[in-house]
Amino acid sequence: MSNTNAETRHGLRANIALFRNFLPYFRPYWRTLALDLFFAALTTLCDLALPLIIRFFTDAAQNAPEKLSVGIVLLLGGIYLLLRLIDAAANYYMQSIGHVMGTRIETDMRRDMFCHLQRLSHSFYDGTKIGQIMSRITTDLFDITEFAHHMPEEYFIITIKILVAFVILLTMNIPLTLIIFAIFPFMIFFSIKFSKRMRQSYKESRHQLGELNAQVEDSLSGIRVVKSFANEHLEEEKFARGNQGFLKIKRRMYSNMAGFHSVTRLFDGLMYIAVVVLGALFLQAGQISAAEYVAYLLYVSTLLTSIRRIIEFSEQLMRGLTGFERFQEIMDEPVEIDDAPGAIDIKDVRGEITFDHVSFAYDTGRQNVLTDINLHVAPGESIALVGPSGGGKTTLLSLLPRFYEATSGRILLDGRDIRQCTLHSLRSQIGVVQQDVYLFSGTVIDNIRYGRPDATDEEIIEAAKRAGADEFIQELENGYYTYVGEHGARLSGGQKQRISIARVFLKNPPVLILDEATSALDNESEHLVQLSLERLMRGRTTFTIAHRLTTIRGAKVILVLTEEGIVEQGSHEELMAKKGVYYSLYRLYSQQEPA
Repeated sequence: MSNTNAETRHGLRANIALFRNFLPYFRPYWRTLALDLFFAALTTLCDLALPLIIRFFTDAAQNAPEKLSVGIVLLLGGIYLLLRLIDAAANYYMQSIGHVMGTRIETDMRRDMFCHLQRLSHSFYDGTKIGQIMSRITTDLFDITEFAHHMPEEYFIITIKILVAFVILLTMNIPLTLIIFAIFPFMIFFSIKFSKRMRQSYKESRHQLGELNAQVEDSLSGIRVVKSFANEHLEEEKFARGNQGFLKIKRRMYSNMAGFHSVTRLFDGLMYIAVVVLGALFLQAGQISAAEYVAYLLYVSTLLTSIRRIIEFSEQLMRGLTGFERFQEIMDEPVEIDDAPGAIDIKDVRGEITFDHVSFAYDTGRQNVLTDINLHVAPGESIALVGPSGGGKTTLLSLLPRFYEATSGRILLDGRDIRQCTLHSLRSQIGVVQQDVYLFSGTVIDNIRYGRPDATDEEIIEAAKRAGADEFIQELENGYYTYVGEHGARLSGGQKQRISIARVFLKNPPVLILDEATSALDNESEHLVQLSLERLMRGRTTFTIAHRLTTIRGAKVILVLTEEGIVEQGSHEELMAKKGVYYSLYRLYSQQEPA
């Protein structure tokens, strides 16, 4: 029993914290919300006034027929008509402006989540499926509009009705009122019990839907691989398993929903029975009048109608609450890499870089990927990194633009710790050309302009010429305005790589990172891209991670990086003369090269 109570208290605290986190989203729209609740109160007047009017008519007809003059009847009828007109106008506001408020809150939340996702580090994306993130930023927030609008409105209305009806009914008959309202706590208890199960089911269904989205994205993104291995049936089987898992969760969810509705209908009936039977007994005993008996029936009917409205919205409310809970989970993800207090914008960077006793591990307590790396690179110097897979080459260079944060040690740019620089200004000084080129859906010119969004068309064309891309771009169907397809699917690997190089030319950074930029290309494309890269490297501090060792023979300094750290460094000739790790790697690579 104590465990159950503890769980209930924990759940209550969690819900309170959740609602507290949701409240700031109402702040910009507090006037709209206040008006919405005001109009909600007006609509409640009609429901509360009708039983009183009918009570007056019934009582007068029984005890004082002379009070029922035509004028009185028309007056009360006119008042009720006026209340109905007010109700219609108030309801229009609630349904239109209120829903717009909910949509704006949903839009604000989606904006905040997207901005927060932009700030999260690589380590978050390393362990999170993009399909799950897509589900949270789209599907999970769809029901926030209804949640944000109806949650305060419906609970405000039912609170007013219960309190006002309770006070009015107490003036008629205290014992009967207390008996009827004694049923409410039991209804609330069982409703909360089933609603918790519903919410858990909704959360599981949202998670499973995210998994399904991730599986579909993975399968469709790799559709060429799927077809090349004739494995369509495997993908269909994986999708079927995920789809059936979603069906199983939905069944459980609807079972809990059925229990929720059944319990509320049961107590709904109990309240009617209590009013009808006990009211009749009190009527027979002369403790209430016929008019009061009718008023009791109408007030209970009004209360139960409101409760039914909440029940009807319960599914949307649970979806909204679950959506916000999953939204909050993303927003609670810490921004591990951010601007330090007092960080400054850096300009006119020369490109002097120092790694000072730098170590790195992906997670606290795990073995270091890099240990005690010390390296000094002069401005404009070209450094090549080679070594076996898993030696930490890409990881080392990912620390420079702070895609990951060094576990210990420091990295200096022109003598300044990079953690003292704003992220935007730091990354603006570093250009990255990767093996896996990512092109956005859009035109060629849009993708090159990504390097500097304020660039003119003339500057973009000049960057493309310097990257050796202008000639093939001009031959495309619409030149620079040719649509490149999803992820650049309509272009070859070499073409995509040269567009990415043009993008870096346009950015014009003093520091350059080339991460196996030619390893996935054929010989002809590699030659063209290598020429572009040589032009790009001139006058810039350049780090090159090379898979094809022949491409870095001209580097001034070659570093050999293994799990033990930097084990060798020097020019190609010096390292070959040592006959160490580099010598072995180069001999092995030379044997694998086609004649």
